[in-house]
Amino acid sequence: MKWLILIFLFINAQADIKQNMFQLYQNEEYAKACTMGYDYFNKYKKDEAYVSLYAFSCLKSDYIDRLSQPITSLKFSTQARKNAAYFATILMQKKLLYYALIDNYELSKFRFPTTDYVLSKVFDLYSRLPLHQRKKFYILKDTQDPKLIYKLYIMKQQNINKMVIEEYYDTIKIKRHIYW
Repeated sequence: MKWLILIFLFINAQADIKQNMFQLYQNEEYAKACTMGYDYFNKYKKDEAYVSLYAFSCLKSDYIDRLSQPITSLKFSTQARKNAAYFATILMQKKLLYYALIDNYELSKFRFPTTDYVLSKVFDLYSRLPLHQRKKFYILKDTQDPKLIYKLYIMKQQNINKMVIEEYYDTIKIKRHIYW
């Protein structure tokens, strides 16, 4: 009888993990949902709904580097492969944009799929700039909404330089994204 109760509690606890992560996501606590997804990833790595929720939570909290595990796990269904391609595009754009800003690498020769994620928009805008000298920051205007502006720059820190994207709407800063 004790084993039956323990098994029931174990199954209930596992269901609670998924439910808690989903509630965190719904409450826009993306960083907490991402961390929870990361902590239990190995246990649920074959559950594509869980892995997708984990990846979208990380994306919305700007923890882009945590997308690599979900990218490799999402492969068994059409929707999972579509999500994996979406995450891989954003991760690649982040790495290339960082490379371009730090090492002055030219991006204009590349054409990649794009997404609606802010990093993709900035990547596209930056890669379309004519050949230019390095600047301390770049002001990029959104092609869909002229009131939306992105400020792109490198924030120098002791250990590692970080790439920063600030979003402005009508001169009001609405969000700041920091990547490394």
